[in-house]
Amino acid sequence: MAAGKWVLIGPVYPFKGGISHYTGLMYRALSKDHDVTMISFKMQYPGFLFRKEQRDYSNDAFKVEGTKFLINTANPFNIEKTAGDIIRMKPDKVIIQWWHPYFAPCYRILTGRLKRAGIEITYICHNVFPHERFPMDKQLTRMALKRGDRFVLHAQGEVNDLLSIKKDADYKVLVHPTYSAFNFENMDIRTARAKLSINPDKRVMLFFGFVREYKGLKHLLNAVGILKSKYFTEEGSMPVLYVVGDFDGNKDEYLARVEELKITDDIEIIDGYVPDKEVEKYFSAADLVVLPYESATQSGIVQIAYGFEKPVIVTRVGGLPEVVEDDVTGVIVEPFDDEALAEAIFKYFNDNKKEEYIQGIKDREYRFSWDRMAEALAL
Repeated sequence: MAAGKWVLIGPVYPFKGGISHYTGLMYRALSKDHDVTMISFKMQYPGFLFRKEQRDYSNDAFKVEGTKFLINTANPFNIEKTAGDIIRMKPDKVIIQWWHPYFAPCYRILTGRLKRAGIEITYICHNVFPHERFPMDKQLTRMALKRGDRFVLHAQGEVNDLLSIKKDADYKVLVHPTYSAFNFENMDIRTARAKLSINPDKRVMLFFGFVREYKGLKHLLNAVGILKSKYFTEEGSMPVLYVVGDFDGNKDEYLARVEELKITDDIEIIDGYVPDKEVEKYFSAADLVVLPYESATQSGIVQIAYGFEKPVIVTRVGGLPEVVEDDVTGVIVEPFDDEALAEAIFKYFNDNKKEEYIQGIKDREYRFSWDRMAEALAL
């Protein structure tokens, strides 16, 4: 494999979130064999669009030394200048993270200059269209992506979306690589539970990440109610569900549902942004990670779970069935089916599937590796 001179564009430490983690880990993988320049944002979102703090300096484990924070996404003069800076670097290709049409005007200006200079453009599409659709999102997406030369998708279901805006797109579908970089202390389950004051013999489920309607937390709460009334009726047998993530102001409706289902003692809610260094204790303490999504393209949460060798239960939506092998690394159930979700959770614990699924995750380590991603981008 011949080494290349590449530019990687996207959010990276100290920006928050899964795309930032992804970009940092991708840089590490690519830079093993290639000369890679990391370019990130001077200003990612204007404050009126993203009112919360966009940066987290508390943990630099994902830091990319030498990152050039150049791009102001709302300043066309800055974007033109950044394009000129990249052209003078004379890269073989530029790799751009894509996940939301907000970036379309910025990337249209940027890629216009790069294409005229003969530089290859590869888009990593975390999702072609946004999870929560809005008017003009398809037109904005087309504006940016039509200038791409190559595309990497993380779910087969994204192919038709891409072809709907660029019918001759050159694409590859590669599974989302595993996030193992959160294992700062290699914490065992007992240590993690001690930190969280959880009984070491308790069964523990985890729902992790931003709480949005499409992520289906309400279905998991309903399933917990079913588990308590139908399956785990003996004293002390009921698993506890940890819900860890930012509710972004819609917490009350979930709390009301918890009260209605009489499962207050079976739920622990940790509301708010979770710093990178705090992620480990929640995943290490869990027996099972549950993603009851109503819709999805793919999910970094599955890959964090795999990084901690934790089995998952997911719904059959988007690309989730492509990364979860049913009854091998976890369980797949139909979306919106609360009874089926409860039954799957019960069988997982009752049939003692944990160690079997952990071995399935270990056996598929290369398929989810960053090295595999780097090799595919070089071809």
